[in-house]
Amino acid sequence: MSVAAIPSAKTPAPRDAQRIYSIAELSREFAITPRTIRFYEDEGLIKPRRHGTTRLYTAGDRTRLGWILRGKRLGFSLAEIRELLDLYQVDRTGLQQLRELQRRCQLHIADLERKRADLDQHIGEFRDVEAQVSAELKQRGVDPEST
Repeated sequence: MSVAAIPSAKTPAPRDAQRIYSIAELSREFAITPRTIRFYEDEGLIKPRRHGTTRLYTAGDRTRLGWILRGKRLGFSLAEIRELLDLYQVDRTGLQQLRELQRRCQLHIADLERKRADLDQHIGEFRDVEAQVSAELKQRGVDPEST
């Protein structure tokens, strides 16, 4: 099982494994531009076959694109996404990939929790300053709510 196979409410349902997709079809399905798909191709994250100048995307490319987009929404860097996707090529059971995904999720969660604590502290400081300013305005006979 690959990371890409992990279900997501925002990832379209799996389709016929033999089907070939055009760049226009994938663009519409994932609500992204063809330029975005070409960018991920340039980055080596997806590798469509070519028929002349036409790109032909397999079900595997479609699945990888879904994971790339989900990974970006989650805040993973392209390098992290590449490493996670490449792990499936090393271990087709997907276990190594899942373990690494779990580890990276834990790191991202810890980072976001630190950032949330920092934001909560900043908000508290701003509330303290705002309360002090409001009290000072009231003491001077000025309505703090008027501008």
